[in-house]
Amino acid sequence: MASTSIQTVPSSFTSAFSKPQPVYDVFLSFRGDDTCFRFTDHLYHALVDKEIITFRDDKELKMGEPISLELLEAIEKSRIAIIIFSENYASSTWCLEELAKIFECRDRGILRVLPIFYHVEPADVRDQKNTFAEAFAKHEKRFEENPKKVQKWRAALTNVANLSGERLKDGVHEANFIRSIVQWIYSKLREKLSNNIEDDLVGISSRVEEMISYLDLESTDVHFIGICEKSGMGKTTLARAVFDKIVNKFEACSFLENVSEESKAHGLKTLQERLLCDIGKGGLRVKDEHKGMQVISDMLHNKKVLIVVDDVSERSQLEKLVGKRDLFGKGSRIIVTTEDKDLLASYEIKIVYKARGLNEVEALQLFSLNAFHKPHCENDFLEYCNNFVKYAQKIPLVLKVLGSYLCTRTKNEWESAQNQLRALPHEKTTKKLRIAFDGLGAEEKELFLDIACFFKGEEKNRIADILESVYFLDINLKNLIDKSLITLVRGEKLWMHSLLQQMGWEIVSEESKEARERSRLWHCDDVLDVLKNNTGTKHIEGMLLRLPPDEEEEELNAESFSKMNKLRLLKICKFSAWRTC
Repeated sequence: MASTSIQTVPSSFTSAFSKPQPVYDVFLSFRGDDTCFRFTDHLYHALVDKEIITFRDDKELKMGEPISLELLEAIEKSRIAIIIFSENYASSTWCLEELAKIFECRDRGILRVLPIFYHVEPADVRDQKNTFAEAFAKHEKRFEENPKKVQKWRAALTNVANLSGERLKDGVHEANFIRSIVQWIYSKLREKLSNNIEDDLVGISSRVEEMISYLDLESTDVHFIGICEKSGMGKTTLARAVFDKIVNKFEACSFLENVSEESKAHGLKTLQERLLCDIGKGGLRVKDEHKGMQVISDMLHNKKVLIVVDDVSERSQLEKLVGKRDLFGKGSRIIVTTEDKDLLASYEIKIVYKARGLNEVEALQLFSLNAFHKPHCENDFLEYCNNFVKYAQKIPLVLKVLGSYLCTRTKNEWESAQNQLRALPHEKTTKKLRIAFDGLGAEEKELFLDIACFFKGEEKNRIADILESVYFLDINLKNLIDKSLITLVRGEKLWMHSLLQQMGWEIVSEESKEARERSRLWHCDDVLDVLKNNTGTKHIEGMLLRLPPDEEEEELNAESFSKMNKLRLLKICKFSAWRTC
């Protein structure tokens, strides 16, 4: 479907008797001639700006052409369907087929439906009057040999029109109307996600409740709250679970993840723009960090907001992203996650939740879920499991990676891994994770290192052509995901924990004391040394050069490439790029 606007591509068609995994957050059903370039287009982009994965089909149906299986599949794989009833909606047999499928999925409990009455009366839709009556007069004549089809469409219209929906009347501002719809969709998705997280994550529910008590949501004061613990202990996971649980109580919200890493890679200005986007101003750009602070101050003044600033490492990051308490409206909550308790103290954040580690039972359950795909371990592996929990120091990330590595392996392999861990220093977390890396195949290792050094945070589809020229991408990615070494965020963005990325960097750095003798270069000074001073070698396979926006032009030496006969990737970008370089 060449002109279909979607954010991900669904897989094979799902049986009508199974419950498919959602791929889309929202499916839009609309009559193209009525609303495609106005209301529907504005709604679609408002949803996408909120990072709500939305399926919108722009293809025009030719007379007699049946609805495609891809569309039926997209409906089945959506969480919410928005049906935009407009004046000529019922004149399209394609729209009516979509509608019948949507109502069938609602009856099966796999889809939530929101009808929007766009300058039409709900009674006209429900009882098929006015333009809806005219459309059905034509359908009954055209399908006189198949009256059941027309009756199915009538029943779907009546049933959906009886649902609670939204009505856009003359005189109502479309922008405000769309904003309220997007907020409703966002809150329902967050509510569902919060419930799923609490169901799936070991020990999270009690910690979420503890954290919410620290937030004191009944108070109208502005509170800054810290979550402090070492890396890998679940600070971000807890902050995300709390965020999703309480987001409906605020006028606007933003979750700024991996601030320390993102600010180094793309600059604080990009994070400021992301914050402005999240709180409702689309893709707003700012000239510089100082201007960004002014715009944020103007936007947030007197507004009740929920903001999470995740993985903060420097005071300046807080200063330029959230400023001080007097910036926010009554009842606002700012959650800051960090490893540095002194940083919280310097910013006068006095309410600090020390992320509570897993207890023995929870740690064993998490390890077992990854090693055996069930919440308890096999009896003849119990001693091994207890030892691995001990060696992992009950750190959730290490438990997941080690459990995933040992899944389906023999007792001899468990014994060997146990002996390796026993020989490692207690505090060397990345060395414990290294066991999982060493168990990868050759291609998997190379792909992992490429992601750690060059592609973390990139959309998979954007870089697929580059990686598929070197690897069997889908197979190797799946293996890395199964081993808990990388994740796909919202099905499309390559991601890994900072400790795993640090492990990848350490592995490459161990190749040689001299940077130019290593396979991958990602530090700006190392890359500039190679490209300016002709110090490249046959070992270099990839280079990433990130330049600040105000960097003066550099004079590079073209001859430096002559020695790098294994070079397959050169990536040059500037901090000012949007979200990713």
